[in-house]
Amino acid sequence: MTNILKLIQERQSVRAPYDSGRPVAKQDLRQILEAARWAPTPHNMQNFEIIVVDDRRLLETLASIKYPLSYSFVEENYQNLSFSEEELLRKKVGLLGTMFPPALRTPGAKLDEGTYEEVRSGWRRAIQTSSVLGVVTYDPKKRAPDSEGDFLGSIGLGCVLENMWLMAHSLGIGFHVISILNRDPAEKEVKKVLDVPENLKIAFAFRLGYAVHTQARTLRVRRELEDFTHHNRYGNKSID
Repeated sequence: MTNILKLIQERQSVRAPYDSGRPVAKQDLRQILEAARWAPTPHNMQNFEIIVVDDRRLLETLASIKYPLSYSFVEENYQNLSFSEEELLRKKVGLLGTMFPPALRTPGAKLDEGTYEEVRSGWRRAIQTSSVLGVVTYDPKKRAPDSEGDFLGSIGLGCVLENMWLMAHSLGIGFHVISILNRDPAEKEVKKVLDVPENLKIAFAFRLGYAVHTQARTLRVRRELEDFTHHNRYGNKSID
């Protein structure tokens, strides 16, 4: 079995288009969902439902849905970008700006219809080529006990996501989180297409499949252990 730390270190978003003619084997899909089943959730509430979509017509319909792109996203995204590998290595956090189209890496860029269409076309192709699109939902009324803003519930959904991601990676299956379908008006349309009950909200979606070409590995950075660990008291950086 692959070493778990090695799996964690090698895990990445596979953003390339997937081979729509190469389905994910049912036994592999079941393993990924089984990993979700065993994710830790607060008080073992298991407050999630997963809609598995592999019908090509449904995928086309979901891909055609228009979703919002806000100035807030552009501005906050820009704050997390580096524009050279040297800068990224120095910061140790964030992403390379070259991962995004020009309008999403330029402060003050105008979000005109051409910009919207450029970004949407990328997401549209991503959804269209998915072998499987998973839509993870939860009931916001089922709050974890004494958890302000259901922070613990959000942690549980994150564990569900991570479990599936690591299992997919261990099976050689591409995994890519889609975070554009959980806000209205897109969320409302997705729920209508998939018959999702009104009381549920979409947490996130993810796509599974096999990339049509090898994705170039971009520079990935992490802070050093000493940058975020404190021994006995905050500020004491010695962990030896």
